[in-house]
Amino acid sequence: MLTPLLLTASRSELMRRFVSGAPVTRPVVDRFIAGDALAEALASVRTLASQGVDVTLDHLGEDITEPAQARRNRDSYLALLAALGGEGLGDRAEVSVKLSAFGQSLPDGHRLALDGVRAVCEAAAAIGTTVTLDMEDHTTVDSTLAILAELRRDFPRTGVAVQAALFRTEQDVRALALPGSRVRLVKGAYKEPASVAHQRKEDVDRAYARCLNVLMAGDGYPMVGSHDPRIIDLALRLAERYGRGPDSYEFQMLYGIRDAEQRRLAAEEHRRVRAYVPYGSDWYGYFMRRLAERPANLVFFLRSFLIRR
Repeated sequence: MLTPLLLTASRSELMRRFVSGAPVTRPVVDRFIAGDALAEALASVRTLASQGVDVTLDHLGEDITEPAQARRNRDSYLALLAALGGEGLGDRAEVSVKLSAFGQSLPDGHRLALDGVRAVCEAAAAIGTTVTLDMEDHTTVDSTLAILAELRRDFPRTGVAVQAALFRTEQDVRALALPGSRVRLVKGAYKEPASVAHQRKEDVDRAYARCLNVLMAGDGYPMVGSHDPRIIDLALRLAERYGRGPDSYEFQMLYGIRDAEQRRLAAEEHRRVRAYVPYGSDWYGYFMRRLAERPANLVFFLRSFLIRR
């Protein structure tokens, strides 16, 4: 019952002010966010790389209201990529982009978002890395996939995230399981209506398994976005079934969640593991979705809040 409430709260400006202003919030946020500044994000990349874990970086910022914000978000990514290139980290770090942060929902948003993310793809290619388009709520899927198709003409390594919770995703992954196509499969962290998405956890899990099978059997590069031990075990078994080597897929997990498992998979299983590392001051929406995803995250937050009261 708490999950829908938390997802609703992630869109509430009143709750944003309350949670962001609470003095006890920051220590908990630091578990899931690499910091507000670029320097802090780079420090996290260096630490994770030393542990054998690769990174995808997300400069937080979504639901913008004017083109100037979209340009500022674009420029933040360009600065990030310049810094990664300067430190020689292009082979260890890619970037993840939410198209809402690039103006996708604004008037003429498709063109605005495409132009902005194209500049980011150019900068990523220049340092030997790439971009993955995050997927947001169901109303953005068609636009996001259309932008992906346009980008892949010039930047074929551009990836995309898809959400198993949506009914349409099994069909989408069949279309995306192509040579060179990088697809991050996640369960989904947005409040979606029953008309377009599975509502029960069991149904989402089954949908995830079906989609993962399609991707592993296909010709693309699956990115297994999950912390669920059952999903990780399934991915390993499917990789063996379809003859996939360790370099033909990867696991992706969120920064601050199951860190020891990330290191274990990289060291003991010799699998490619990538941590999704968010940073920036606009962390509220991301933070609330992380609380909604796992009860343990919410308990951790509430315990910290109550102890410090």
